[in-house]
Amino acid sequence: MKKNTKSALVLFLALFITGIPICAADTCSAKSAILIEASSGDIIYEKNAHEKMPMASTTKIMTAIVALEHGNLNDTVTVSNESCGVEGSSIYLTPGETLTLEDLLYALMLESANDAAAAIAYHISGGIEEFANMMNDTAERIGVNNTHFTNPHGLDNEAHYTTASDLARITAYALKNEDFRKIVSTYKKQIPLRGDEGVRVLLNHNKLLRISDDVIGVKTGFTKHSGRCLVSAAERDGVCLIAVTLSDPNDWRDHTDLHEMGFSLYSCVSLATPGEFCVQIPCPGAPDGYLEAKNTDSLTKCVKNGSSIHHLVEADRMVFPPICEGETLGKVSFYSDDTLIGEVPLFASFSVEEPTENRSLGKKILDFFR
Repeated sequence: MKKNTKSALVLFLALFITGIPICAADTCSAKSAILIEASSGDIIYEKNAHEKMPMASTTKIMTAIVALEHGNLNDTVTVSNESCGVEGSSIYLTPGETLTLEDLLYALMLESANDAAAAIAYHISGGIEEFANMMNDTAERIGVNNTHFTNPHGLDNEAHYTTASDLARITAYALKNEDFRKIVSTYKKQIPLRGDEGVRVLLNHNKLLRISDDVIGVKTGFTKHSGRCLVSAAERDGVCLIAVTLSDPNDWRDHTDLHEMGFSLYSCVSLATPGEFCVQIPCPGAPDGYLEAKNTDSLTKCVKNGSSIHHLVEADRMVFPPICEGETLGKVSFYSDDTLIGEVPLFASFSVEEPTENRSLGKKILDFFR
């Protein structure tokens, strides 16, 4: 059985007996940690989450998303001399060897290959410093303010740091990219070895992928300076959680417990199905004098269990032709307690043509109420 049943049982007993989530009692052994619900960014648990820390190879989350946004998976990358022999984890690239950008991204995220990170950086921007600038630009665009990159691989540098909070937000952003999701959720992959010499077999360092059906990524990291770093994402019944621990000797256990805590506290709920909300709006020239406006979109959201969910329908009080089918005439807003969590527009169900005779606005209104 792949689930970590022992950890789940311990968590359940803690919740049942005390009513307090297990990690809230500071059993998480990381120096810095956070757990968020990915779609809303809600913080479920945190511990020194805004403290600047080294991040080791969790850096490569940003490396991957910058490469995906500025390159093409089918790009042919010729490995430069400067990309070879980088210290740390490696797939032993050789100068002049060619691989696709996709191959290098799998090497980057599964084997945590520092030479692959360098090869990606030289291909995308022409150099390490130039690529780090792109990483910092992306961080600024995402809205994280306590992170700074000096390289694409995560080797120690005093000016290379992040926070657990920032790293969770970066990961939430990255997971919106389907190619990123596919890569980081892959456990085993083969890529070419120096052309036709054979294959390299890549195995993902994230063992949570093997022990939990819920886990969909994301990245491990370690240096002597940073300690063990881990970013993980897990999905269950529509709820997506992101956990980050920095300098954590018991990261596998802590992430399993964090996931179980989050899943016990959040649920994914259906707020709207197509056609569920329909309002009749007075409209001169419409059949029976009314035009129907309906939602055509569905909406589901993850919310904290026990939240009070309500909705507010807003629509035009009266409309006048011409009205085109599909024209937006209002919206339904959904709230969890007092927080807006989503909206669906209301569209005209059919068209109403303008009358051929030219009538004033006042006459239209008078005729409507006769």
